[in-house]
Amino acid sequence: MLLYPRLGIGRVLLSVLFSVACVFAFSFAASAQDEDQAPRFDIYTGYQWLAPGGNVPSPFGTYNAPVAQHLNDLRYGGVGDVTFNFNKIVGLSVDYGISSQNSTTEGALSVGPRFMFRKDGVNPFIHGMVSWNRLTAPGLAANNGIGAVVGGGIDIQATHLISIRLAEVDYEWGHHNYSNLVAPQFPDLRRPGLEGIRATAGIVWNFGYPPSVMPSATVTVQPTEVISGEPVTATATASNFNPKHTLNYSWTSSCGKIEGKDNGAHIDTNGAAAGTCTVTVHVTDPKKKKNNEATASASFTVKPQSPPQMSCTANPTSVQLGGTVNLSCTCTSPDNSPVTVSDWTATGGTVNGNGNNATLNTTGASPGTVTVHATCTDQRGLKSEGTADVTVQAPPPPTPPPAPEASKLSQCDFPNKAKPWRVDNTCKAILDDVAKNLQQNADSRLVIVGNAEPNEKRKNLAAERAVDAKAYLTGGEAKQGIDPSRIETRTGSGGTQTAEFWIVPAGANFTGEGTQTVDEKKVKPIPDHPHAAAARKKKPAAQ
Repeated sequence: MLLYPRLGIGRVLLSVLFSVACVFAFSFAASAQDEDQAPRFDIYTGYQWLAPGGNVPSPFGTYNAPVAQHLNDLRYGGVGDVTFNFNKIVGLSVDYGISSQNSTTEGALSVGPRFMFRKDGVNPFIHGMVSWNRLTAPGLAANNGIGAVVGGGIDIQATHLISIRLAEVDYEWGHHNYSNLVAPQFPDLRRPGLEGIRATAGIVWNFGYPPSVMPSATVTVQPTEVISGEPVTATATASNFNPKHTLNYSWTSSCGKIEGKDNGAHIDTNGAAAGTCTVTVHVTDPKKKKNNEATASASFTVKPQSPPQMSCTANPTSVQLGGTVNLSCTCTSPDNSPVTVSDWTATGGTVNGNGNNATLNTTGASPGTVTVHATCTDQRGLKSEGTADVTVQAPPPPTPPPAPEASKLSQCDFPNKAKPWRVDNTCKAILDDVAKNLQQNADSRLVIVGNAEPNEKRKNLAAERAVDAKAYLTGGEAKQGIDPSRIETRTGSGGTQTAEFWIVPAGANFTGEGTQTVDEKKVKPIPDHPHAAAARKKKPAAQ
């Protein structure tokens, strides 16, 4: 006879603690797994084999001399189980299993939690249940007791509805009371504890799956309308995918060059034809085999590049031959591309341009219309042209020459606060015209009258303005080379920040009312860069 040791309440508690530890271990492992959807409840039916694992009193013994009979394996049995699933892992099971052979029958009605870990149709589980245990043995009336079932198994999902329980192995414990048949001095037979093993296999019927939610995706683009060459940003948003999985994003675009990284992409529209473009993303979950992909698209519009728009004006629009005209061009890009104005030309005279502005000198032009031309270019190389017409009037018919007299040809302003004596570029352009006048009239003299405002406290400032203007005409960077003896410098009482240029023809005199001659031995020209000039002065001559 094979005798089974009693489990004892301590070992029961140890088994329960072991089961709880397994639950936590499986839960941690399952947290990184792909969990399929769980049915609302499942019903299991199958075959059960049971080894009761214990001894009970024999009818051949007496109260004070009991005889033990061993409970052999029970090969004929079945099991049914209904489990309500709270979520993908935790469920509550109600289990009834019964086995019988040779007048021995043991059944257990159990209830308790089940923990299932679903992975690609292979679903291992563990459970622990308390039981109502009923035992019938040869010669003994049916006896009810408490019990427990602790164990686990593995289900293989065949279809959406059916799973195959490949195996379930449980430890089954039952506690019975035969105190009416056995004396207290025989505790093992008076209150025996069955420590058995049950093994089952069968079919699981799954019911109440939640409706499948298909994964989806959306795409947004910014901006939705661009000029060819401007960038576009696309962003994908994936929905109803497993948030624990890393998704793959594949990007395509019907125009331009697209570079995608994860859920974002950038489209370079350089060279893209005008029209509607479509950007598409394909999202996949590589860890799932079904319902694992979604596709979404969004559109944006590419507009053609527009050349800049340009207009030019002249002020004045009509001048006497030899006069000057100020020109201005306005250029804008409909696409907000930066623009520059350049390439100033004229059909007559000379034009000096700097950016959007230019000056036309009609000296040398033929009477009639002079057309001034400029080009505007944007940052992309697109160009447009602008023109302005100036009417050049023929000189009036000759009249008897008047008595020669001095006349004011022009004047310069000195707006520089830091260097109020400095001849700036505007003044130099005026002096260039003065030089040309002197070159064309070789017998004329020039009188430069420098003025200063009363609140300008610098000593000899008016004289400095006159001698600096003379220095430019006689040896400035324009190299006009006017003979210094033809130029007289004076100071005036005009009370302005100016230098006046008076042409004195041959035979005429400059009355000079209110002016005084500048002593050029005391007042010298002031160079724009005095330190550089001093360095050149100190440099020893070449040997």
